[in-house]
Amino acid sequence: MILVIDVGNFHTVIGVYKEEKLLGHWRISTNLKKTEDEYGILVKGLLDNSKLSLADIKGIVISCVVPPIIWILKKMSADYFKVSPIIVGPGIKTGIYIKTDNPKEVGADRIVNAIAAYKLYGGPVIIIDFGTATTFCAVNKDGVYLGGAIAPGIEISAEALAEKTAKLPKIEVTKPQHSIGSNTIAAMKSGIFFGYLGLTNELIRRFKRELGEDSLVVATGGYSELIGNECNLIDKINPFLTLIGLYLVYEMNK
Repeated sequence: MILVIDVGNFHTVIGVYKEEKLLGHWRISTNLKKTEDEYGILVKGLLDNSKLSLADIKGIVISCVVPPIIWILKKMSADYFKVSPIIVGPGIKTGIYIKTDNPKEVGADRIVNAIAAYKLYGGPVIIIDFGTATTFCAVNKDGVYLGGAIAPGIEISAEALAEKTAKLPKIEVTKPQHSIGSNTIAAMKSGIFFGYLGLTNELIRRFKRELGEDSLVVATGGYSELIGNECNLIDKINPFLTLIGLYLVYEMNK
């Protein structure tokens, strides 16, 4: 079995693959204060709870946008699984060519999303990841990663409203019944939800002008279903795109 780990700024997603089948997946908080032992015990507990054996893990692949955690997870992999993990980054086979001004600065999560989307759907393809940041990535018909756009994530925007204003509360981001909110919370929900829907639609339209009108649009990430189900420009919603990309990276580099 293969353990795949995607470390984001807010959340870490963990999955276990046996061949091409995803046997289990979990979402935990990303925590810089956790030690390798704490992560090891946590992962072992998740596996045990799903009746999966730690001893059956034969490989680990990690994408991480929080550099200090990489060393911790490397140590955890060695101590608890007796394997050296594959870290998504420079020197790793990806199957795609990154054509940006500085390929080394492209986030590991964006790379694995692009790998999975191109493998599953071909190109040209536009990938939207509704995570801590909302990222838009473009891959052309030849599998060349051209770049993209980065916007603050939905959750970050909602939290910023509460933290940077004196009277606005924290809210749960859900689809509001009306765009014209009759109270403060309803108005905030409208601004966040329909504002991000508008942002998504506009960037898709602009990407298609440059990449091609026939570009397929794939959404992933924690808010992909919330926004994707309302956006008629999104063709596919695949919440496991990043995990699939990590598994593909492992197969290319094992």
